[in-house]
Amino acid sequence: MNQVIRVSLPRRMRIRQKISSTFKWTFFGFVVFLVYFPLIIITLQSVNDSATGQSFMGFTLKWYVKMFENDQLMQSIYITVTMAIFATLISVILGTFASIGIHSLSSKQRKRAILLNNVPVLNADIVTGVFLMLMMQGVSLLIPGIQVFGYFSMLFAHIFFCTPYVVLSILPKLNEIDSNLFDAALDLGCRPQEALKKVIIPSIKAGIIAGGLIAFTMSIDDFVISYMTSGNGVLNFSMWLYSIKNPFRNNAMQLASAYNTIISVGTLLVLIIYNFLKARKKKGVS
Repeated sequence: MNQVIRVSLPRRMRIRQKISSTFKWTFFGFVVFLVYFPLIIITLQSVNDSATGQSFMGFTLKWYVKMFENDQLMQSIYITVTMAIFATLISVILGTFASIGIHSLSSKQRKRAILLNNVPVLNADIVTGVFLMLMMQGVSLLIPGIQVFGYFSMLFAHIFFCTPYVVLSILPKLNEIDSNLFDAALDLGCRPQEALKKVIIPSIKAGIIAGGLIAFTMSIDDFVISYMTSGNGVLNFSMWLYSIKNPFRNNAMQLASAYNTIISVGTLLVLIIYNFLKARKKKGVS
């Protein structure tokens, strides 16, 4: 009897482990499918020969060619990409110095500063957009004759909502480093600027990169806030797509799919190259 129990228990354990492993990988595969299924559909639409995109009529690359021939679309893509780059660079700089300043505050002041920083993050986009629009209208009333709405008003709005995300990405990294590291650098002869550049910034580099990636992602696909703060015919890609009342006409859906495929594949390649270089560097160090 004891021998039967000793044999059956490990078998039951193995059966449970197999069931658990099968369920785990099935659930993981389902989640991955949900995440990447829209990208697969967009990629298929970008090479679909159908004029409406409602059925697959064959393989073609003509939509990529026509995308570059569409002046209005290329102008919106130019505004989208440059806006995202400038907003990312400026918000990373502002967010880095703001994070260092918040980290140097006392515990009570730090909590208040973080609370203020979280307000734009927690606010709905429509609330932030209306607030920025009213603020810019107030500026135009205070300074008659000035043209407030345009490319730079949208850029200011993107910097406004991207910077808090950079701060939230850098603050945890600042909490991980030794609080006496900056003072130690000063004691060793570094000036404050040198200590910041050579000691603090390298220590929080991962948080800066993560914040920059989040800022770029938030900026490049924003619609609501951009729509509220743009003017003078300045359209980013999402606004261009919205301006077309029926995206299944004039091949707008295929052109949009081609652009989104380029962005998705480019982002994926950048992440793969970055992770490859990071793993290679770790391997070289070890």
